[in-house]
Amino acid sequence: MNFFESVYEAVKLIPEGKVASYGQIALAVGSPRASRQVGWALHNNPYQGIVPCHRVVFRDGKLTSGFAFGGMEVQKSLLESEGVVFKDEFTVDIDKCGFIF
Repeated sequence: MNFFESVYEAVKLIPEGKVASYGQIALAVGSPRASRQVGWALHNNPYQGIVPCHRVVFRDGKLTSGFAFGGMEVQKSLLESEGVVFKDEFTVDIDKCGFIF
């Protein structure tokens, strides 16, 4: 399985109501220094609706302005619809909603 496919499989493990960071995904797929490549893989996600890339955020809980499927507002809306709690307008409460692999 190539790197991108490994990323997609890891992201599919994040349940509704939880988020993980790019770094956590990189670590989960065996490439702990590849968080930027995780972002690139998700930006190019060919499995929209199957791979929940909206559940991946920066390590501090901030949403990415480069969310590939509509921007931060769309990402926030998707996460809120799943019960994700925010600390401020675009920062997820990692303590309450962080997923641990």
